[in-house]
Amino acid sequence: MIDFLKGLVIGIGAVAPGVSGGTLAVILGIYEKITHAIADLFNEFWKKVKEFFPLALGGAVGVLGFSNIINYLFHHYEVEVKYLFIGLMIGTFPALRRQADRKGFKLWYLIPFIVMLAAAVLLSPQWSFIAEKNSSAELHFLMLVLCGAIIGFGTIIPGISASFILMYLGTYGIMMEGIARLNPLVLLPAGLGFVISVLGFAKLINMLFEKAYGFTYYAIFGLTAGSILAIFPGFGTGWRYVLCYLLLTAGCIVSYYLSNLNGKLKLKTK
Repeated sequence: MIDFLKGLVIGIGAVAPGVSGGTLAVILGIYEKITHAIADLFNEFWKKVKEFFPLALGGAVGVLGFSNIINYLFHHYEVEVKYLFIGLMIGTFPALRRQADRKGFKLWYLIPFIVMLAAAVLLSPQWSFIAEKNSSAELHFLMLVLCGAIIGFGTIIPGISASFILMYLGTYGIMMEGIARLNPLVLLPAGLGFVISVLGFAKLINMLFEKAYGFTYYAIFGLTAGSILAIFPGFGTGWRYVLCYLLLTAGCIVSYYLSNLNGKLKLKTK
């Protein structure tokens, strides 16, 4: 039951923009256990299936259950939801910076950060065009595979909100609607992308972090920061925007607290 509940929390984090499923796995103390198992998946395969089944079941319930809530909120309160999720993402920046500098900081790490930030902002109009022209039934198969791969990517890397990247790409609403309605036209290609991503990135990310840790993390950091600038809905006045600013602040505080909790738990384990 404990593993099921942990999976439930990680599953919710996987579909909530501004929240990282990987970070939640670290906070819950099971991140390294999961990544090591995936990196050497076929060693004692059935033993691992039995061991991780409650965790996987909880993750599936978290994704399917929470996607209905997110789908409703995103369709009826899009601006408010974006403000909340932007706040959740901004609150993780101090922890993300500390994580990126874990093996030391070099000035040239700012190059991939600036390049990815600029690319995210400059390419956002093209992704917005894709979002406007497609529905869940019309979205290209390979694009759905890519979306699933991004969710897997965010699950593997702590501090990275895959759902936030999907929002930037303009495909987040489509994915949530497809998951909430159990649409096989969305679930099958996205699931394929997720599996390929998790199995592939578990080893690739380990290699990149070993060979170019700072370079890799600052590139991801830049992409995340650029995504926020690209999807920001703008400022406004009135009670609706007062609520938006309160949600932005609350999101920052909550995610900042969770990020610090992650750091405190690491210190306790040493």
